[in-house]
Amino acid sequence: MPELPEVETIARGLHTLAKGRRILEAHLLTPSVLRAGHPGSLPGRTITHVSRRAKLLLVHLDQGECLAFHLKMTGRVWIASPGQELPKHTHLVCDLEGRDRLIFEDTRRFGFFGIYWPQDLEAWSFYRSLGPEPLESSAEELAERLGARRACVKSLLLNQTVLAGIGNIYADESLFAARIHPASLASSIPPKRRVLLCSELRRILLEAIAAGGSTISDYRNAYGKSGIFQDSFEVYGKKGEPCPACGMPLQATKVAGRTSTHCMKCQKKY
Repeated sequence: MPELPEVETIARGLHTLAKGRRILEAHLLTPSVLRAGHPGSLPGRTITHVSRRAKLLLVHLDQGECLAFHLKMTGRVWIASPGQELPKHTHLVCDLEGRDRLIFEDTRRFGFFGIYWPQDLEAWSFYRSLGPEPLESSAEELAERLGARRACVKSLLLNQTVLAGIGNIYADESLFAARIHPASLASSIPPKRRVLLCSELRRILLEAIAAGGSTISDYRNAYGKSGIFQDSFEVYGKKGEPCPACGMPLQATKVAGRTSTHCMKCQKKY
């Protein structure tokens, strides 16, 4: 699933490609992926900017509405050039001025989108429940939020109501960077170590954005290109490989229902 860096990368690319362009026609090919609004309201609207909230991609329009996409596992939003063949699993096509098209595709159909006025977006229970953005809060603020909960730190990092936008990749990488076992009780982690975790999380997110995100299988940015941050992974998906710090084989266990790759020697359990 695209996480914060991947969705941020897509948003920045779409903003560059689509800002100021008017939607001429909108074609909903798979009605089941629409959760709110009606595509008939889109023709004539101009895209003003593209942003991100948590793992949501937000395409803002000049009359105040926005298209909110949740990409889930395999969703993509990108700009197709004139005459470019549409993928098999295309669900929404917006014809833009200049003959390009904004495409929403999703092979597995877990992704969805809605057309929301600002008050409706704020009233959407999922949107309203989202926690703070890791890159818009200080490490100290994030650490205090984690420490206030008696729960496994890995589960809290993945909980979108605690921190927005984090998934398995960046949870595992930041826990390793801070040398914290993923099954540690968050409230038992020393305050300075929690701050270190959140500082490392912010650092890793920024580095991943600079690298265009991580491509494991399906992820592509708005230009159709892969990310390269997967080349910088230290532990994620590397079960059995040597720990980059001590050389011991990395272990993979289920924590909070998700596979967590970690080093039994380097990452202390609190």
